[in-house]
Amino acid sequence: MNEQLGETAGLVWRYLKENGETTIPKLTKNLNLDEFLVGTALGWLAREDKIDLYVKGRSKAAKLK
Repeated sequence: MNEQLGETAGLVWRYLKENGETTIPKLTKNLNLDEFLVGTALGWLAREDKIDLYVKGRSKAAKLK
């Protein structure tokens, strides 16, 4: 599971680099990944201070720092 989590964190980071800020539901849908994995990867990236997580309207969103 840890290896899959690391791979997912890399996919999330690359997606944000290429597409800019996005909502979490859109990110999950566009990457076609499990919501739990995406959420855990976002937590990992936030803990490493690589992304900002925030509320955008009625959704939660992420962007690279």
